Amino acid sequence: MPEKAEKSAGVPPGMLPPRIPEHDEGEKSHLGVVSGLAALSPDALSSVAYGPEAIVAALFVAGTAAIALTLPVVLVLSVLLLVLTVSYCQVIIAHPDGGGAYAVAKASLGGPVALLAAASLVVDYVLTAAVGLAAGAEALASAYPSLQSHLLLVSLIGLAVLTALNLWGIAESARVLMLPILLFIIAIAAIVIGGLVSHPTPAPVVPAPPGAEMGLPLFIKAFAAGCVALTGIEAIANGVPSFREPRARHAQRTEITLGAILITMLVGIAVVVRIDHIAPKPGLTLLAQIAEAAFGRGVLYQVILLVVTLVLCLAANTSFGGLPVLLSLVAKDNRAPHLLALRAERPVYRVGVVALAIVAGLLLVVSNGRSAKLLPLYAIGVFVGFTISQTGMVRQLWPDRRRWRPLLTCAVGGLLTFVTTFILLITKFTEGAWIVLIAIPVFVMLFGGSERYYKRLAHDISLDRMTLKPHAAAAVVLVPVADVSVVSRHALDVALGLDRPVTAISVKDADGGRALRERWNSWDPGVPLEIIYDPHGRVIDNIVEYACEQRSRHGRVIVVVPRIRTRHRWQQILHNQRTIPLAARLLTHYGISVCATEYDVGGRRK
Repeated sequence: MPEKAEKSAGVPPGMLPPRIPEHDEGEKSHLGVVSGLAALSPDALSSVAYGPEAIVAALFVAGTAAIALTLPVVLVLSVLLLVLTVSYCQVIIAHPDGGGAYAVAKASLGGPVALLAAASLVVDYVLTAAVGLAAGAEALASAYPSLQSHLLLVSLIGLAVLTALNLWGIAESARVLMLPILLFIIAIAAIVIGGLVSHPTPAPVVPAPPGAEMGLPLFIKAFAAGCVALTGIEAIANGVPSFREPRARHAQRTEITLGAILITMLVGIAVVVRIDHIAPKPGLTLLAQIAEAAFGRGVLYQVILLVVTLVLCLAANTSFGGLPVLLSLVAKDNRAPHLLALRAERPVYRVGVVALAIVAGLLLVVSNGRSAKLLPLYAIGVFVGFTISQTGMVRQLWPDRRRWRPLLTCAVGGLLTFVTTFILLITKFTEGAWIVLIAIPVFVMLFGGSERYYKRLAHDISLDRMTLKPHAAAAVVLVPVADVSVVSRHALDVALGLDRPVTAISVKDADGGRALRERWNSWDPGVPLEIIYDPHGRVIDNIVEYACEQRSRHGRVIVVVPRIRTRHRWQQILHNQRTIPLAARLLTHYGISVCATEYDVGGRRK
C-alpha cells in the first residue's frame, strides 16, 4: 500500500497527522502507544493477510517442496523490516511535525524528487484502496463460499460504502479502531498457535514442473512477492504530531511495538506454513486455511475471517483519509489543480474522494476483484517512497557526521530499499509492474506541468506588471427573474446595493409575459423589467445574448444570479438547474461579471 504508512488512518502522505478526534483544546495530541497503534497500524497489520500468501503463491509454482522456503524468505523480510523500523525512529526525531516521503523530499532533496515521491504515493494510495477491498472480499468469501462468484460485486459495494461515508465526512477515532485492531492481533495469534498444535492432512505432493525456476531466482521472486508485507511501517513517523508529549518518545515506542508485532505475526504464519505444508487452494485464503486447520469451519472460523475483513476495509479506508489530503498539499504547492485543495463544510476534500473512488473502482473492474492481479503493481511505489525517505534523511544528517549511528542506519535502510526496488522492477515487470512505471512518470509530468503553469500565471497577473489603480468602472446590473417572489426581491436588494443602474430580465412566452408584466406593474419595485418573448423558452441563450448586447453598449455588465437554498440537501435537485450553466456561459464572455446570491427558504438570507 502506498507508503501505506503515509496513508494510514487519514495521514496525508508525508505531512499531516491522521484524522483523529480532537479534544476541546483543538489540535492537542492525545495518542499513546496503544491508541497510536489503533489509529496508525491498520495499513501495516493488514498486510499479513496477503503478504505471506503472495510468498507461498510465488513458491508453489516450483512444487510443494518449495513452500518450505517461506520461512527463510520471511526471515529476510523481517531483517529489512527491522532496519526500516529503526530508521523510521530516526525520522521521528528529525521530523517531529510528521515526515513522509513528500515532506522529506521537499526539505532535503528538492522539487523534482518531491514530485516523484508525490506521484508514487498517489499511485499506491489508489492501490491500497483497491487491494484492501479485494483482499477483504476474498477473506469474506472464504467464510461464506457462496460469495466466491461475486468477489467483484462485494468489492464494489465496499468501495461504494467507504466513498459515501467519506463524502459525508467521518472522523476516525483511535478508541473506535482499538477494538478491531486488538481482535485482529488476537485472531492472528490464535490461528498461529492453533496451527502449531494442530496436525492437518498434508497437502498432496506437487512436483516442480519442467523448467521451473529454482534456487536463488525462485527465492528472489518470492522475496519480491512478499515485499507487500512491509507496507505501512512508516505510518507512525507520519503521525508524530498526534501523540502525547513527549511526542517523539511515544511515537518511537509505538513504531518499535508495531515492528515487533508485525515481525512476530509474519514469522509465526511462516512457521505454520512450513510445519503444516500449507499450499494454495482455490477459494480459500492462506489465513482461512490456517484458521480451518486450527478450529474447523465453525463459528470461530467465521468470526476470525470477519475480523480480518474488517481490518482490511479499515486499511482501504486510510486511502480516503490520506490521498485527498496529499492531493490538497500538492495543490497548495501549485503542483496540482487548486480544486483539489477545496474542502466541504464537514470538512472533506470531496473532489479527491471521488477521484480515488473512480480510479480504484476501475482497477477493481479490470482485475475482476482479484487481489493477486493487483499485488504485482503494489510494492514498487511503496519502496520508491521508502528509498526517498531514507535518502533524504541521509542528506539531512550528513552535515553532522558525528551522529554516525542514525546516519548509518538510514544509509543502510536507503541502500536496502533501493536494491529491493530494483529487484521489484525486474521480477514484477512482466506481471504488470510496467503499468506503474508509466503511471508514476505521467503523474510527475502532470504535477510539474501544473507547477509551471501556476508560475507563469503568477507572473502574468502580478501587480508588479500593472500601472493603473483600481477604479469604479461604469456598469449596468441585470437580474434574471422568473416571477414576482421573495427570491426576486432578495436578488434586487443585492443588485441595488451595487449602486449601478439595475434592469430585471425574464424570458417568457406571450401569455406568460403578459401575466408577469401585470404582476410586476402591480408590485412596482422601482426597477424596469425587460421581457424577452420566446415561445421555445430558451432562457439561458436569451439571457446571455441580452447581456452581450448590454456589454457592447455599456462596456461592463454585472448579472446577479439568484439561487434557492432548500431546507434539506436532497431538495437541491429540484431547484437551480439553470443557475450553474447560466453563470458558466456568462463568464466565458469578457466584460460580464456574475454575482450569485442565495435565498434560504428556511428564512435566512445568504
